[in-house]
Amino acid sequence: MIPIRDTIRSKTYPVVNSLLIGVNVLVFVAEMSQGRALDRFVFIHGLVPARYSLPQLSGYFTLVEQITPFLTFMFLHGGFLHLLGNMWFLYIFGDNVEDHLGHARYLAFYLLCGLASGVSHLALNWHSQVPTIGASGAIAGVMGAYFILYPRAKVLTLVPIFIFIQFIELPAFLFLGIWLLFQFFNAAGASAHAGGIAWWAHIGGFLFGILFLRLFDLLPEMGADRRFRHFTQKRSTPRLQVIRPVTPQSDGNDYGVISITEREALMGTKKLVNIAHGLKKRTFLLNIPPGITQGSQLRLKGMGRPMPDGRRGDLFLKVRIRD
Repeated sequence: MIPIRDTIRSKTYPVVNSLLIGVNVLVFVAEMSQGRALDRFVFIHGLVPARYSLPQLSGYFTLVEQITPFLTFMFLHGGFLHLLGNMWFLYIFGDNVEDHLGHARYLAFYLLCGLASGVSHLALNWHSQVPTIGASGAIAGVMGAYFILYPRAKVLTLVPIFIFIQFIELPAFLFLGIWLLFQFFNAAGASAHAGGIAWWAHIGGFLFGILFLRLFDLLPEMGADRRFRHFTQKRSTPRLQVIRPVTPQSDGNDYGVISITEREALMGTKKLVNIAHGLKKRTFLLNIPPGITQGSQLRLKGMGRPMPDGRRGDLFLKVRIRD
């Protein structure tokens, strides 16, 4: 299953989430530039359990060199697809968690989840000599937080069924629950000392993400972070809005709601509107005039459902102005 988008829109721009994605990409470029020294680079900066369990190996590293991999391992990746998959999941789920926690607390939360996932892997693969790398554990923590915060959000999911591709909207708790079960099944079927994907790091990151979310919610948001939110607050609603209209039994017309900000109501705006009737969707450009007020209705002639006589009803969109 591949998530395409979720239905929860963040109120602020995900500055830290975007920064984390950028840093991961830059580190990957630096990693790929190592050439023949790549294996040594990964062994030094990745998390290798045997470096801590085998005295004959740990003696080759200083204390600083033994500590830094707990941070650096979560910014390394085993290939382009590994990077792409991790960054895509972070892009989908990270913005809303950052929106909830605030920028500074989200950064601390992300790094702690990555650290906890690394410790989980270390404890369960104590003698492994295979380097563990990747942001998966930290991102699993973000997904654990999302699971608690937005369980009923919808996640548009690409589901390949044999040679067919289906797009299905799943509740977030179901999508993330299936993902977590998949991690457990793979972890149970893998050897405790095998290399490859660090399944237990994913599970540990997810569970610690739930725990850390509860702890961080007890901590007050810093004043500087609250002030910074003022500058990162989004001033407009999404350019593309999906509307699922309702058709009363006694009326051939469709009725829906479109959301705009106070600034958009004052100045006027244009939105791409996607009208969903079951599996059928129609997209068009809607011009919202300046000066429109809360509760106003926009009448779109002939954009409703087809009626028995062959004519189409109208679509009425009620304007909802957000703060």
